[in-house]
Order: sequence, then structure tokens, then C-alpha cells
Amino acid sequence: MGMERACRYLVGATLLAALPAPAWAAGVPGAELSLAWAIPFVGVLLSIALMPLFAAGLWHHHYGKIAAGWAALFLLPFAAFFGPGAAWYEFSHVAVLEYIPFIALLTALYTAGGGVMLKGSLVGTPGTNVALLAIGTVLASLMGTTGAAMVMIRPVLRANAFRRNKTHTFVFFIFLVANIGGSLTPVGDPPLYLGFLRGVSFFWPTTHMFAEFLLCAVVLLALYWVFDTIAWNREKPVPPVTTTKEPLSIEGWLNVALLGAIVAVVIAMGYVKLGVVPVLGHPMEVEKLVGIALFAAITLASVFGTTAALREANGFAWGAILEVAKLFAAIFITMAPVLAILRAGSAGGAAGLVALTSDANGAPIPWVYFWLTGALSSFLDNAPTYIVFFELAGGDPAYLMTQGALTLAAISCGAVFMGANSYIGNAPNFMVKAIVEENGERMPSFFGYCAWAACILLPLFVLVTLIFF
Repeated sequence: MGMERACRYLVGATLLAALPAPAWAAGVPGAELSLAWAIPFVGVLLSIALMPLFAAGLWHHHYGKIAAGWAALFLLPFAAFFGPGAAWYEFSHVAVLEYIPFIALLTALYTAGGGVMLKGSLVGTPGTNVALLAIGTVLASLMGTTGAAMVMIRPVLRANAFRRNKTHTFVFFIFLVANIGGSLTPVGDPPLYLGFLRGVSFFWPTTHMFAEFLLCAVVLLALYWVFDTIAWNREKPVPPVTTTKEPLSIEGWLNVALLGAIVAVVIAMGYVKLGVVPVLGHPMEVEKLVGIALFAAITLASVFGTTAALREANGFAWGAILEVAKLFAAIFITMAPVLAILRAGSAGGAAGLVALTSDANGAPIPWVYFWLTGALSSFLDNAPTYIVFFELAGGDPAYLMTQGALTLAAISCGAVFMGANSYIGNAPNFMVKAIVEENGERMPSFFGYCAWAACILLPLFVLVTLIFF
């Protein structure tokens, strides 16, 4: 019943977004905002990072209320300073143009991906685990990091259920499947899809980011094999004894087809242009509205077309997507002034940061774009961060795909790769964490995960910088 209510809410939110509304409000230019408006966003991040450590009971029972409180701490003072119209504009802008499309796609991928079950006798040896991570990494560019993560995380959990030391497996899973694997197509990760919508050709990431992707994937898979081999030799686990060996097979072919339909809808939204309509006072592409409706329909088809027995056998639960929906609603709302300040460029409170992207002659510095885009993508959502730096680099896809190709590759790699630096850098990261914990396994704390990323990913990204940027 809980998911049926969630599906009805998703459909209702889609219909609500399509209703006409007064357009008397206007957004506040980022140049008028001080960095103090970033405090609620920082508060959300610190709550996610610290409360599970120091107030776990309070957080797990009330994280939605706490997140809503931080959102209100931004919206209410904003309304007092700039007027209710400005606050409504910011809230409705985030809801209509960013959050609803984001959560509609994520819910469809989560629901359909959770209805695909990879069956078979999988034993989590180092070799098997490397193969599972490699398959997930390849799938991420074909069905998106969220879709690949939802399809592959449960087989990885089942294969390693008999092992004690396996936290590193889930960490590397986030690095590879939930992030770096999605760097080869616009379907793979939201930042690249936004670039596709702005005119970057579909296969541009495939041809211009393949070397960076291959380096990161090979290095991380090799490092993982070393980690897992050491853990296996120390633990000396005893694999479960089974009388019959079950061959590998897939159950839930309806959901495989639905995942294909999601990918087709995403691609079509980039090519089919149906005009623009006002939605709650904001111009919205008709194809995006149609896409949201189709994602809702796909979600419902998966819910009612998948047996409860399959979902139960797959260890599927709705808690992860509900947690992501609540926390990312607050993240999107409180992130709005931070992105507005960045968009203001040299006229905003982050002018010093923006100035670093160009040399004395005004030419872009690719390695700076890589690290600035990546650093902000580690804690801000990587999709809007990509757009901020895409615009700072000129915003002309024809130029950026040719003369500015190195800069665009730096922005793209920074957004996609460094979304792996924290749990909130990319939505699948948090979903994987929630699913693993729902299955009774331990995950690092927020800062613990960041420490893993700092020790493993940052040196790798330095290597990427030296070779490519």
C-alpha cells in the first residue's frame, strides 16, 4: 500500500505541475545573495553526515522532518527578505523544473531495476566480485547509473552474504557502478543528459571521455581485486555448500523491457521537441512533461506487473527511494541559492572561485574546470553543477565540442567522476547505501565514506589531471 500511495503522489504531482499558475513572481539574481544563504544547505549536509553518528535514533525516525526544517529555514527568511513571490518562485522552480523530473526518472529506474532478479549460484570470490563490478560498470552507460546500481547491487549482496569483510565491495560498487560507469553516454548520468539537451551530440562523451573512463575503471577494478584478495586471504571464508548449482538466469523480463523503455524515453526527450508551456509560472518543455507522465506510467506498470514473491526474493524494499526522495527534496531547495550565486559569476559571492577558471588572457584552464566542477559535484548535485560550469565555459555546444573539447571533457569528467566523492554527490550513491543497510550490512559513515574516496579516488583524479588535463 505504501508504494501505491507513492505512485499516486507521483502522478498527482505531475498533474499539479501541469496546472497554470500565476507568473507574478520573479527569482532573485544571484548577485544579490550573500554566502550566508548557503547556511541551510550546509545544515542539510552536516545533518546527513553527523546525526546518524551522534543521534542515530532521532535521525532514523525523523530525518524527513529534519530535512524539511532546513528547507523551511531557507524559504521562510527568503520570503521575509525578498517577498513571498520570490520564495514561491524559487520553490516552484525547483519543484517543476528540477525535482519532479529528477524523482520521476529515479523512481522509475528504482522500481523497474528492483524487479529484475539475476539468479544463479554466485559465490563472492574476488574474481566473481570483479566480474560483477565490471558488468555493472558497463551497464551504467547503457541504462544509467541508477538502473545499473539497482539491477546489480542485490546480486552483489547475495553473492557476498557469507563473508564478514565486505564493506569495501559496496564502496567500490558506488565508485564504479553508481558513478564512473555512467560516463560514456547521456543516458549514463544526469549531467551528460543535460549537456545532450543543450546540443552536445549523443556520442560525444563516448569518443571524448573513453580514455579517462577506461583509465579510472581499470585502475579501480585492479585496486579492488587487490583489496578483496587480501580480505579473502585474511578471512578465509567458507563458501556455502549447495547440493545443486543453479545456472545464471534473469527473472523479471517485464522490468527489463521497462528499463529499455525508460532509456528510450530519455533519448526521445533529447530529440523530440514539442514546444514550451507555462507550468506554475515557469516555461517547461512539453516533451519533459510527457516524459514525466511516461515515467509515472512505467513505475505503475512495474509495481502492478511484478509479483510480490519476486520482489521479496530480490530483497526489494521501498525505504531507500523514500529516503532519497525526502532528503534530496531538501537538498534541491537549499541548494538553489548556492547555484544562483555560482551562476552570477564574477558578480556573485563566489567571484573569487569563478575567477580561477580562466588565465590572465581569459582562456579557460581545463584542469581547474575539472577540479572545481568535481569539488562542487561532490556535495552539490552534479547535474546543475555541470550546467553552471558549462555556461561559464561559454555555453555554446558547437564550440565546446570542437575548439573547447578539452574544457568540456574536463567539466564532464569532473561532474561524473567526482560525484563519487560523497554519498550525496550522486543520487544512486545514497540509494546503494540505503539498500545495503536495509539488508543488514554495514556501510561507512558519511565522513568514513569520504575518507575512502579521499584515499582512493583523489590520487586517481590527480593522475587523470596529469595525463589528460
